[in-house]
Amino acid sequence: MVSGVSAMSGLEAFEELESEVRSYVRAWPAVWSRAHGASLWDEAGREYLDFFCGAGGLNYGHNDNAMIEALTRYLRSQGIVHSLDMATTAKRDFLERFNDVILKPRGMSYKVMFPGPTGTNAVEASLKLARKVTGRQDIVSFTNAFHGMTLGALALSGNVVKRESAGIPLEHQITAPYDGELGADVDSVSVLDAMLADDGTSVAGVIVETVQGEGGLHSADVGWLQRLAECCKRHEVLLIVDDIQAGCGRTGTFFSFEPAGIQPDLICLSKSISGSGLPMSLTLIRPDLDVWSPGEHNGTFRGNNAAFVTATEALNWWVDDSLAEDVHRKSAMIRAELASIAAEHESMRATVRGRGFLQGLHTPIEGLASRICAAAFERGLLMETSGGSASDVVKLMPPLTIEDAELERGLAILRASVETVAP
Repeated sequence: MVSGVSAMSGLEAFEELESEVRSYVRAWPAVWSRAHGASLWDEAGREYLDFFCGAGGLNYGHNDNAMIEALTRYLRSQGIVHSLDMATTAKRDFLERFNDVILKPRGMSYKVMFPGPTGTNAVEASLKLARKVTGRQDIVSFTNAFHGMTLGALALSGNVVKRESAGIPLEHQITAPYDGELGADVDSVSVLDAMLADDGTSVAGVIVETVQGEGGLHSADVGWLQRLAECCKRHEVLLIVDDIQAGCGRTGTFFSFEPAGIQPDLICLSKSISGSGLPMSLTLIRPDLDVWSPGEHNGTFRGNNAAFVTATEALNWWVDDSLAEDVHRKSAMIRAELASIAAEHESMRATVRGRGFLQGLHTPIEGLASRICAAAFERGLLMETSGGSASDVVKLMPPLTIEDAELERGLAILRASVETVAP
């Protein structure tokens, strides 16, 4: 032992040295040592299937071979790692590849902004730009929304616990009812339309998640999204789609809003945009709205070239429709199994929510979703809950690239876990 250095085993170092704010380590008390594809291994060598995927930051699984090889080559060549917003070969490669593979085939024209390394940076940039373009201050967000932990993004959140953590009033935000919030017979867009018609002169933009990843897996209908886009255009407010968790293929198409055929004014991407879990985020801007002055929004780590390298490699998954078709096929497998579990355990009063590889079981029984996830962990499966402070949804987020046998094994563990704890 080196003099002055203590050796700690297990979780002791985290319990003694890390802040009380840590959370996932409490639900999953293991020390992870390696990962590949859909699996992680703890330091004792036990394998766990990963239906969490870095909260959506690992859509292509852990340590994708092609991405790791591309990154290794780049680092060994002494490629630039940190560059702020200077021009680099890695950034140019990503910009051109993203335009050619993602934007052009979809008939989309956007300027790409690198606002900082995390999703909340992308949201903050979109809010600032919406206010700058319109000269207005207020932003409309929806019930159960979650958009990030910095103050501007936090003001848009429906999670009471997280809002209270700000310690100050969170202002210039208006809450509108999400699709289905007022019941199946009420079109909540008409409510927003009336709100904007009555007193919408202060509203700069409307921000929406097509699937509320943290807010309970509520999913917006295609028609609702189309009417929302029309409403925003009618009232001359900007439509911002937060595609940070639902995007990058998580729902089956690269952008989660594609089935609605809309083109938002601003789009926020992060989590799996780097492909590898490296920090990276984008704010996509309709070209006529790109009115930033140079350096008006900046950040030291907005030039993460290692992330640009893996992000460029990740786009190879989207050169054709193979991955999207596979996600749609496996999504049907997930939905069928969730529906079967709900039907066989009527006492749970469970319903299936979400779409694509962002689905789950909602149960109104307090604490049941958390107990199911805990039982799954004991059986070697990582899942988290959704639903804000209620945590009433068992949330499944497998990697898009998961093999059929792995998906079936994970769903079998989920079924066994439900059978163990369901009333």
